[in-house]
Amino acid sequence: MTHRLILTRHAKSSWDDPTMDDHDRPLNKRGRAGALDIGEWLNQHDFIPDLVLSSTAARTRETWEIIAGALPRQAELKLERALYLATPEEMLNVLRKVGDAETVLMLGHNPGIALAASALAANPPHHPRFPHYPTAATTVFQFDINDWGQVTWGSGDVLAFTLPRGEE
Repeated sequence: MTHRLILTRHAKSSWDDPTMDDHDRPLNKRGRAGALDIGEWLNQHDFIPDLVLSSTAARTRETWEIIAGALPRQAELKLERALYLATPEEMLNVLRKVGDAETVLMLGHNPGIALAASALAANPPHHPRFPHYPTAATTVFQFDINDWGQVTWGSGDVLAFTLPRGEE
């Protein structure tokens, strides 16, 4: 059986208010456009999640709301505080606890998400921006597993990698 993971970094956030707590920062105009680009790309390629695991940060929640608006059906959303500025190991632990969803979208932050993407990839894409995982970067992995508890580092076949317009 195969399972898919869509690993997405939040879109570009606003720094208009430097006194605002990092967790509460919203997206800026470019970020909202980038999130819409990713949603449209996911829809065009039929990479539609059944479940979304998102950091509780405002910018990840807003990224998902915009992406979801471009998709033909809604996924279950689980907000996970453990994904806020998570390490790759913390991200993998959250993923391994997923139930029977076949396609999961995980929304998180750098540097953890970039490190996790690189560590999961059996065949990293030859894109110069992949190692840096800029805002709204998205990788689609496929795993030949029976359940998410079997995911290991280096076992994800990369089906696609994309960036929103303006980040390419």
